[in-house]
Amino acid sequence: MDLSPAPDSRPVSPAASPSSPFRLSPLAQAFVLHFGEMGSRWGINRTVGQIYAMLFLADAPRHAEEIADALTLSRGSVSMGLKELASWNLVQLRHVPGDRRDYYETPRDVWAIFRTLVEERKKREIDPTLTTLRTLLMEPATDASDRFAQERIAAMHEQIELLTDWYAEMRRLDNERLLQLLRLGERVVKALEFKDRMLGRSKAAPATETDDGQS
Repeated sequence: MDLSPAPDSRPVSPAASPSSPFRLSPLAQAFVLHFGEMGSRWGINRTVGQIYAMLFLADAPRHAEEIADALTLSRGSVSMGLKELASWNLVQLRHVPGDRRDYYETPRDVWAIFRTLVEERKKREIDPTLTTLRTLLMEPATDASDRFAQERIAAMHEQIELLTDWYAEMRRLDNERLLQLLRLGERVVKALEFKDRMLGRSKAAPATETDDGQS
């Protein structure tokens, strides 16, 4: 099966290869079903969400037949779901020595998964939107209605570009620094609220009168 991105060719040790059919516990089933529901809300197929959730919980790479059996899905549905996940860079292809079947796993690092999801959504949704907005802003405005529309489009473009610039800076941080920054979130909000209160008091404070009665 030809998948993109390039498969991870590191072999899986024979000990990691399951020797008995993989079955989901009730806890795992609840997790998988929830991800299927959430996937449909995020704009991906329910089956894709379930496959991803199962691989995320699996303690070893799994081949398509195991996935199909555990989720009671057709082999074709699993194959299509794996291709979709591969296009999002959310599954990695592995090989077991002496086994010609393809095995799949998700990245072990949860932060890597999060970064991949954000990056892929940016490429698929935000970048095309920015391109369209730039194109519309370059169009000549023929009347007042168009000029007003371009002002609104320019405001939207500015906000989205500001967010993408912020995201580009966040991408440069390693996981530890990013986690530290996120943990500062509540303190930063409180500091900004304190600053706003102090500035508000300064603006509202009456002028102090001098000895001669002048302010």
